[in-house]
Amino acid sequence: MRKFLVVLDDSRECLNAMRFAAMRAAHSGGAVVILSVIPPEEFNHWIGVGDIMRAEARERITAHFEVFAKWMRDRQGVDPELVIREGEPYHEVLEQIAEDTEIGVVVLGASTESNGPGPLVTQLIKSMPALRVPVTVVPGNLSKEQLEDIT
Repeated sequence: MRKFLVVLDDSRECLNAMRFAAMRAAHSGGAVVILSVIPPEEFNHWIGVGDIMRAEARERITAHFEVFAKWMRDRQGVDPELVIREGEPYHEVLEQIAEDTEIGVVVLGASTESNGPGPLVTQLIKSMPALRVPVTVVPGNLSKEQLEDIT
């Protein structure tokens, strides 16, 4: 089964990437893997404090994931998988692709800000020759109707 890998973060454009991945998976009989990455700088505290912060970050990610997962299940009939990793987002996306050979497409949301599509999109586009999967970049300003039309 082909899996669509989408990154869950706090950006507005993440929503369109989630929608696109779910709709494409539903239309093609695929699956969705939602990857959330906890940056390492969040835990540069004392060990006990870092462990508490790590647990709180995982709880926050899981709650955020459940919102998207419910929509995917109810509206698209897709039951997504959550993967939480710690590290730099770019490297963790590459590691996830390397570890899960069923990932067939990476779906990213592009920022609508004037300073570019976002750091993760920029880094992955530069790495395209070395990737084994295509990257789909979904503009963050597309409407639900536009997303439905293109999926």
